[in-house]
Amino acid sequence: MQVFLNNTEATEQFGASLHQVLPAKCVIYLQGDLGAGKTTLVRGFLRAAGYNGTVKSPTYNLVEEYKIDQQSVFHFDLYRISSPEELEWIGINDYFAQQSICFIEWPDLGLGFLPQPDIVIVITQEEQGRLLVITDNTEMSIASAL
Repeated sequence: MQVFLNNTEATEQFGASLHQVLPAKCVIYLQGDLGAGKTTLVRGFLRAAGYNGTVKSPTYNLVEEYKIDQQSVFHFDLYRISSPEELEWIGINDYFAQQSICFIEWPDLGLGFLPQPDIVIVITQEEQGRLLVITDNTEMSIASAL
């Protein structure tokens, strides 16, 4: 599935639409260059879920946790890890064992230590906006509900 988004607001709106269709336990890989809109998409999801605080890229922290009602949302950014083994040191499997939604930026840097994604979203900057290519690996066909 492909979606073209004209601007930042449309990217946030797409993230908000994800909130309507994702199950309570889900792993989403976000791929794209720096500045492509990965964190903007997560911000839209979190706003739709009712989170009103600051949403920033977890580039320096590796992971940001958001608690919304009884739901945990983890936003990972693996850009700064030097080896996938670092994920084991931080107890990455503990995050995935929870009933949570996990957004993972730069998942290629953690291969071998990450679960298979339910959804992969590749964001490419285009002259007039952003192109999202969505691969849905779920049996529920989440992408078709977007």
